[in-house]
Amino acid sequence: MSEIKRIAKRASIVGGGTLISRVLGYARDAVIASYFGAGLASDAFFVAFRIANLLRRLVGEGALTSSFVPVFTEMLIRRTKEEANKFLYGFFTLFFFIVVALTALGILASEKLVLLMSPGFSAIPEKFALAVNLTAMMFPYMIFIGLMAIAMGALNSLKHFTVPAVAPAFFNAAIIFCVFFVTPFFKEPVYAVAVGVLLGGFLQFIVHLPVLAKYGMFPRPSFYFTDAATLKIFRLMGFSAIGLGVYQVNIFVTTAFASTLSEGSVSYLYYASRLMELPLGMFGVAFMQAVLPSLSEYAVKNDYESFKTSLSFAIRMANFVSIPATVGLAALAMPIIAALFQRGEFSGTDASETAFALYFYAVGIVPVATSRILIAAFYSIKDTHTPVWIAAVVVIFNLLLCYLLIKPLGHGGLALATSAAAFVNLALLAVALRLKLGRLGIRDIILSTVKSLAASFVMGAVIYSATIYGLTEGFGSKMTAAVIFILIVVGAAIYIAVCMALNAKEFAFFKEILQEKFFKKRQNARSIE
Repeated sequence: MSEIKRIAKRASIVGGGTLISRVLGYARDAVIASYFGAGLASDAFFVAFRIANLLRRLVGEGALTSSFVPVFTEMLIRRTKEEANKFLYGFFTLFFFIVVALTALGILASEKLVLLMSPGFSAIPEKFALAVNLTAMMFPYMIFIGLMAIAMGALNSLKHFTVPAVAPAFFNAAIIFCVFFVTPFFKEPVYAVAVGVLLGGFLQFIVHLPVLAKYGMFPRPSFYFTDAATLKIFRLMGFSAIGLGVYQVNIFVTTAFASTLSEGSVSYLYYASRLMELPLGMFGVAFMQAVLPSLSEYAVKNDYESFKTSLSFAIRMANFVSIPATVGLAALAMPIIAALFQRGEFSGTDASETAFALYFYAVGIVPVATSRILIAAFYSIKDTHTPVWIAAVVVIFNLLLCYLLIKPLGHGGLALATSAAAFVNLALLAVALRLKLGRLGIRDIILSTVKSLAASFVMGAVIYSATIYGLTEGFGSKMTAAVIFILIVVGAAIYIAVCMALNAKEFAFFKEILQEKFFKKRQNARSIE
């Protein structure tokens, strides 16, 4: 199997695991919306959770994994397994002490973090106090996620992707369980959701351990902290925390602005961004995680032709699936939100306001997904400086747009600012990588993108017409969900048909993989007979 087919296979594993996790995630959000609606308690929880999530991306899972994989991949190629294990055990131990210390500092600084994240809450003492308590309560989540990031990085370096892909499903299941069964034990019910966050983080880490044991890498205490690779990872991580976290920092900025708007605005942005994260996780993050080990290996071997071929392939495939997802999500925004969340305390007005934010967020799916793949390319050649400078420019641009757009568009303007900043981030990353590595196959990427856009707009026109004529209205949530599913299937069929008419190479590649898989199954069945 060629390397690009291996990348596609890994991406399908990560994407499939992400789909399972996101489905449970939407069930989780639907449960939270039903119990708490979009008001004081939900706003306070989402601010606290975003603080924990932001620190997870900057200090733990995102920055650490992307810095760890290139270094550990090089170690697996150039050193013995015993040396790699010795390093891994020491790094686990050292990072455990670091995240425990950061957790303690975070708990002490919870009030200041909430004030920084949501200055508008200070005018409502009850909401501010609740957000502070929830932030302090959820900070230990960082310990479990930090250790999980190392486990995930080790498994990805070994090109094992299944368990890291499905682990987040345990997180969402834990929160759902706690909302149903732990809520009655708290005077303020939203604290049960925080308990679910802690339990979910613990489960996410634990499920990696049996697989690490299978590879002979079960973590154990070790005080071997002097390996040069340790310093290299932390140096890369320091820069990648900013470079990879630019999108999360922009969300931080928009949340701070949203806290000054009417009650519920933070929740509208949260629910909309959660819907946006499904295609991002399935396509952008999936291809980033799938291609990073291969790019790291090519960089170690100085095989930059294969490096650029794999990079171009990952971008084209991510765009091939994320562009129609963007158009479909925008076309069906209101029906999807109504079917998922409109029940209990979550009203029709809440659904409409959330859809308004989603329209603007959806525009940013493709640039965010592609940017993550480009960032993986920078990390694989151990250049974390360039994304940092670009991130600084993008954050300032996002801040300026938030200031300009919040008055005319409210929380929708904040979502639009985030998407616009994502386009700027993508453009700057592409130019910088082109200057560093030479031609990247931009012509093929543009041609592929144009074909995907054409097919997506045809698809979008058809399914949006269904919403105009009221085909998704007047039903219960279950029937509406069934209609939405049918429209998605019809839309996918239209997209595929137009791609076939345009002779899109990416569709031909998917078809080839499916045929090979089907052919192998038939061969295996015949051999058994």
